[in-house]
Amino acid sequence: MVADIRSENTPPTMAAMLLTGHGGIDKLVYHRDVPTPTPAHGEVLVQVTATAKNNTDRKAREGLYPTREEGDVTSFQIGGSPTLSFPRIQGADVVGRVVAVGDGVKSERVGQRGLLDFNLYADTRRDINLVPDYYGHGADGGFAEYIAVPADQFHTVDNPELADAELAAMGMCSYQTALHMLNAAGVKAGERVLVTGASGGVGTALIQLCRVMGAIPYALSQQDKAPALRELGAEAVLDRSTMQDFTDRVRAVTDDQPIDAVMDLVGGEMTHRFIEAMTFDMSRRESYPRLSIAGASGGNVSEVLWTRIYLYQVQIFGVSHGTREEAEQLVAWIRGGDLQPVLHAAFKLSELHEAENYFVDRSSNYLGKIVIVPDAQWQTHGARFALRKK
Repeated sequence: MVADIRSENTPPTMAAMLLTGHGGIDKLVYHRDVPTPTPAHGEVLVQVTATAKNNTDRKAREGLYPTREEGDVTSFQIGGSPTLSFPRIQGADVVGRVVAVGDGVKSERVGQRGLLDFNLYADTRRDINLVPDYYGHGADGGFAEYIAVPADQFHTVDNPELADAELAAMGMCSYQTALHMLNAAGVKAGERVLVTGASGGVGTALIQLCRVMGAIPYALSQQDKAPALRELGAEAVLDRSTMQDFTDRVRAVTDDQPIDAVMDLVGGEMTHRFIEAMTFDMSRRESYPRLSIAGASGGNVSEVLWTRIYLYQVQIFGVSHGTREEAEQLVAWIRGGDLQPVLHAAFKLSELHEAENYFVDRSSNYLGKIVIVPDAQWQTHGARFALRKK
C-alpha cells in the first residue's frame, strides 16, 4: 500500500540518464519518458535537484572492478553475485525534496530537503557493513528527476547557507568513505595523517575530517592545488609530480617525525613509499603504522615487501563505503557547519557525456566535486555553479 500523499505536479514519467551496458559514454542514453518511481512502504519519493559524480560511476560503467586477475571486466559484486543490471540509473550522492511518501511514513516529510545515505544495506546493523552496495548500482540512483529511497536514509538538511548543489558535493559516497578510512585506522587527535589523491572528493573530505577529529593532515597532490588544499586544512602539501626522495620531503614537513597513518587512494607503485614514510624511524612512533586503502587510481597492483609489513607491524585496512552510524555522524557535522562543500562545477543532466569527459580529463586540474543537475532544475539549482570555460 502506498500513502496517498503525492504532489499534484509529480508527472507519471521523468527524464533520466540510463546506463545501457558496460562500455564508454555512448552507453549512457538520455530518455525523457522513464516511468516515475512510486515510493514503497517506508520510502519517500524525492524530486532530485542535484547529484554528485563519483569515480565509482565510471568504474561501474566500464566494468573496472576486477576481483582476481588484472584486467578483468566485471561488476562490483561483493555479495557473491552481480547486482548491477541494465538499464540502470547511476548517481549515488542525491539531494532533493520529498514530494511523496509511502505507507508508514509521516506526511510531514513532504517538502523536506535532504541528503541520501547512498548505501544499500544488507541488514539493519548500524556499526558494520560487510556487503556494501549502493544507489546507482544495485538500485536506481539520482541521474534522474525523481528517486524513491528509504525514509530513514534520506536525512533532512535544511541549512539555508548550503545550496542544493553544495550539499550534494558533501555526499556520503566521498565523506562516509573518508570517515570509515579514518575510523578503521583508529586515527586519533594529534596524529599525523598522509592523504593521497588529496584533490578529489574523498581526499578533500579526509582533510576536513582530520581537522574535525583533531588529527593533522598532510596532502599529496599537484602543487597548483596547494594553496586551496592548505586553505581547506592541509598542514603541508607534498608534490606528487615527483616521488624522488619522498621520505626526505615528508621528514622535512613533519619535523623528522614519521607519518602515523596513511589514507591511500592511489596504490600502484607508490604504496611502498607510503609505508616507508611511516616506518623510517620506529623508535619515534607511539602507535603501529596504519594504511587505509579505498582506491587505486595509480594502479591496481602494488609490490611490497611482506617482511617490511610484518617486521614493522604495518596494519592494513581495506575500506569500502561505511556504516549507518558514520552516515548519521556526518549529517550531524554538516548540520552543525563543521564541514564545508568543495564544489568545482555543475553540469546539466542532459550534458552528462560532457561531464564524464571532463571528469577523467587530467588536464582539467580541478579541485573537489562535479555535480549533475536535472535540466528542469537547472536555473534554480545549477546555473550559478556552471563550469567557467577558459
